[in-house]
Amino acid sequence: MALARARRMQRTDYWPGFVDAMATLLLVFVFLLTVFFIAQFFLSQEISGRDEVLNRLNAQIAELTELLALERTDNRDMTETIASLQASLSSAEGERDRLQGLLSSSSGAAGEAEERISGLTSDLANEKEVSQRALAQVELLNQQLSALRRQIAALEDALEASETRDRQSQTKIADLGRRLNVALAQRVQELSRYRSDFFGRLREILAGRSDIEVVGDRFVLPASVLFPTGTDEITDSFKPDLNELADAIKELEAEIPKEINWVIRVDGHTDKRPVSGTGRFQSNWDLSAARAISVVRYLIDQGVSPQHLVAAGFGEYQPLDEGDTEAAYRRNRRIELKLTER
Repeated sequence: MALARARRMQRTDYWPGFVDAMATLLLVFVFLLTVFFIAQFFLSQEISGRDEVLNRLNAQIAELTELLALERTDNRDMTETIASLQASLSSAEGERDRLQGLLSSSSGAAGEAEERISGLTSDLANEKEVSQRALAQVELLNQQLSALRRQIAALEDALEASETRDRQSQTKIADLGRRLNVALAQRVQELSRYRSDFFGRLREILAGRSDIEVVGDRFVLPASVLFPTGTDEITDSFKPDLNELADAIKELEAEIPKEINWVIRVDGHTDKRPVSGTGRFQSNWDLSAARAISVVRYLIDQGVSPQHLVAAGFGEYQPLDEGDTEAAYRRNRRIELKLTER
């Protein structure tokens, strides 16, 4: 019994496992069936969406078909219109050819007419331009005439005023001339008086020298007493006399009024024999001017104002003696001093 009970217990142990297996299989089947239904649902949704897209595409294809039909109709109409236009163009070309023929037949007369019209137009334009220029010139001349009349009137007024001033000026000028003549005469008299005083002082200074002479209004100093032959260097023997001469000129500067313009002119002269030309002096001009300048410089060194001294060179062209003797040459070689107006 125990063995039978054990066997019964062994047979009953397989059934729960079988039941568990079947339950598990059933759950798997249910799960797969659920998945299938879900997939079927989504597939049906996708198919329905594609059907809608397909329907829209079919509708668009239908619309395009209608548009193509309309376009074909328009194309036929356009073809008919082009044919009509070509026919009209052919007719117009024929008419054009006819008109060109007519135009060619009348081109000669038309060309002449056009040339004549062009010439007349050009002449008319020229005439208008000339007329405009003439009018402008007339206007300009009128303006210039008006301006000229105003200027003439102004000049007449100015001339009348000028004549009045001229008469007054003539009276003043005559009066000033008389005054000037009187003043000049006084100045000349004063200068003559100072010249006489100056010559008197020179005579006193040079009283002991018989070789110095007075020629007109000038003191004549022989070059031989002032310079060695052919030079412009003042000899030492005559410098004391020049010092006294400078003192006399300085006294004269203090006495003569400043309003009198005066100078002591120092003129250099030579004889007509030419210099050698190999030394410092190329001609008698150079030698005479250099000697006059030497005297002026010496007087300036002694205090004489340069404003009252003038140096001039005359060469051999102002001789005192026209002779060809040694005495004539010696007399012509000289320095002259003259008090004169500036």
